[in-house]
Parts: sequence; C-alpha cells; structure tokens
Amino acid sequence: MTTHSSKSKDQDLLVTVAESIGSTLGAIAAKADAAHKAIASSTSSVTKEVKRGATRLVGKTKTAARQASRSKPARSARNSTRRAKGRVTGAARAATRSARTAVRKTKRSSSRRSRSRK
Repeated sequence: MTTHSSKSKDQDLLVTVAESIGSTLGAIAAKADAAHKAIASSTSSVTKEVKRGATRLVGKTKTAARQASRSKPARSARNSTRRAKGRVTGAARAATRSARTAVRKTKRSSSRRSRSRK
C-alpha cells in the first residue's frame, strides 16, 4: 500500500506544480495582452491626433489661400503682372517686327545691287 500512497502523493504534487505553472503562464499571457493593448491604443490615439492635426492644417492653409487670392492686394498684383506681361509681349512683337523689316530691306537692297552690277 505504500506504493499507492506514494503514487497519489507524487500525482498530487505533479498536479499542483502543473496548476501553478498554468496559472503563471496565464498571468504572463494576460499581462502581455494588456501591455499590447495599452501600446496599440496609445499609438492609434496618437496617430489619430496627428492625422486630425494634419487635416486641420491643410484645411486652414486652403482657406487662407482662398482668402488671399480674393484680397484686394492679390487682385491688384495679378492685374499689374498682367499689364506688365502685355507690355513686354507687345515690345517683343514690335522688336521682332522691326528686325524682320530691316532684314527684308537689306535683302531687297542687296538683290537690287546684284542686278545692277550684271
């Protein structure tokens, strides 16, 4: 009978050790899960906050650009650049026209000279 009682004691000891190991592993898993959730939730809230701030900044920038494009100084600046562009293009056209005219005149006169020499 001693073997039976020693087996039951050994078995009880093994069951107790297995239960303590199981509970320890369960506690470690629960702590790891809680830590993961804490990290993931803080990261996602930080990410959401940054994204929200970025979208707000983009919206404010677009609003400011819209308002600036409609302001009196912006309109007058656009008009003055338009006028200046018109002046420059007009002057460029006039210069090319006069250059072409000069080239035509020189061609005519050179062709008349060559005719008269023959």
